[in-house]
Amino acid sequence: MNSQNRLLMRMSADPSSAAKACVRCIMNRAADPLISFDAHGLCNHCQRYDRLVDVRTFRGEQARRELTALVEKIRGAGEGRDYDCIVGVSGGVDSTYTAYRVKQLGLRALAVHLDNGWDSELAVKNIERVLKRLDIDLYTYVIDWNEFRDLQLAFLRASTPDGEIPTDHAINALLWHQAARRGIRYIISGMNFATESVSVPHWSYGHSDWRYIKDVHRRFGHLPLKTFPRFSLLELAWINVVRRVRIVSLLNYVEYNKADAIATLKEQLGWVEYGGKHHESLYTRFYQAWVLPRKFGIDKRWAHLSDLINSGQMTREAGLREIAQPAAPEDILDQDREYAVKKLGLSDDEFEEIMQLPVRSFRDFRNSFAFVERLKWLVDWMRERGWYAR
Repeated sequence: MNSQNRLLMRMSADPSSAAKACVRCIMNRAADPLISFDAHGLCNHCQRYDRLVDVRTFRGEQARRELTALVEKIRGAGEGRDYDCIVGVSGGVDSTYTAYRVKQLGLRALAVHLDNGWDSELAVKNIERVLKRLDIDLYTYVIDWNEFRDLQLAFLRASTPDGEIPTDHAINALLWHQAARRGIRYIISGMNFATESVSVPHWSYGHSDWRYIKDVHRRFGHLPLKTFPRFSLLELAWINVVRRVRIVSLLNYVEYNKADAIATLKEQLGWVEYGGKHHESLYTRFYQAWVLPRKFGIDKRWAHLSDLINSGQMTREAGLREIAQPAAPEDILDQDREYAVKKLGLSDDEFEEIMQLPVRSFRDFRNSFAFVERLKWLVDWMRERGWYAR
């Protein structure tokens, strides 16, 4: 057992440790046993937010100027091509609102969607309805189900809380590869730092770490991953430096309020709300609302709600009231469990055996964590100097 796992076990075994909470957001030691606080009771997540929010986002008149300049760059790079940019779509609020704003800005976007076999019917309808109304072309990559199922089972058996990493990595790989192959210089991301800033490595790690994913599959997988979308950090450097493909978080250039965005999408595009964050995916809803809390003691709503508090879109009191409610109705969770276990080809006994396996960390596998952290620092350093898009 590595040192972090031992620390997490000691903290979770001490009921008094959960009493320490941030004075601003709702993060505490029950949510993140490795949390730290300054002399004023402000947690490290809020400190990171304050340190980086002006590096990662623009506001007011500066936002308008920077957005205008960015749009001109994207149009110029797309001149003579079928599309100016690529935008990833999932059917969720962030990616849908990003597609909406891209169209408003007059950019010629290609929407790209990864079908990993877990799309909810509502998500599919949202994608179809919205893109039709926006008149945006769609490219969908249907992942090989047998390969993907084998990789998801490998992560479940690895017993780390990173069960959604295969999808995240495949989406990123698909976007980078489509941009490089089509000669498109810009990928427009739906990420917004102001509402997605809390980062807890032991909750989930590996989005860009193929070395980690490969090692998990080597130890617990069975089928060769012949067609699974992937990228190495070296390949990513080549796409960035040689092909000059850039990923831009458009929502960092606008005043982004989730409640207002949802209202706009409903009114303008007939978009239908699906519930919790990322619950447009049936596996995400099952994994985040069923597996993570029961096996790992992780409820990602602590982070999502704290982000809204830090961005001024929710009060701390409202966040505490919401976190006290179930992530989803119990009957829905039971249905999700039954559906997921059956789709993965497991018996109830096999799934329960997986749930009882000792908890591991990504640090128990080969990984590139140290290098990835240095790379993140370098990108933030470049952003501070205006050398890298926000």
